[in-house]
Amino acid sequence: MLEPVDNLIRALSRLPGLGRRSAERAALALISKPDQLAAPLLQALGEVRDTVICCELCGGLTLAGQQPCRMCVDQNRDSKLLCVVEEPADILAIERSGVYNGRYHALHGKLSPSRRNSPENLRFRELFQRIPEDGIEEVVLALSTDLEGDATAAYINEMLVSAKVKVSRLAFGLPTDSGIGYSDPVTLKRAINGRFPV
Repeated sequence: MLEPVDNLIRALSRLPGLGRRSAERAALALISKPDQLAAPLLQALGEVRDTVICCELCGGLTLAGQQPCRMCVDQNRDSKLLCVVEEPADILAIERSGVYNGRYHALHGKLSPSRRNSPENLRFRELFQRIPEDGIEEVVLALSTDLEGDATAAYINEMLVSAKVKVSRLAFGLPTDSGIGYSDPVTLKRAINGRFPV
């Protein structure tokens, strides 16, 4: 195989959800239709690289120069309710469900010894600072239902015992060993409405 093609396939296969075969199909499609697929993709990637950043407050996605993000400054959102998620993509998934109207906090991962994700590598310090500063009354843990998500939820709950804040977790309408970003809006709606105390 030509080296540039192989490099493209290897780069694409690093994306979540793309194995070697899917990356190969995507690479060959980009090569075979450069004007229809490759050029718009390159333009979109450049635009995202230049304009999209993480919100300094919630860790979600925002435009450069828009700090904090729109959701963090929206006066119509419940400022006493804080939903903790693993990744910014989880915020988008919950917003699509249309049933949550509080604020967010993205950890940018979950506790995982195998991935070397310790509390120092995630946005826990910012989370624990926000709760008293923002007058948060309830923290909703919208974390994956796998072992690492459970460990992350337990860690947050333990750290908040003395904070006199209600800690709840989404109901287990979410599939086991799955992430928030893979859930459909109806499942997320049921999970948010059926959250329970930790």
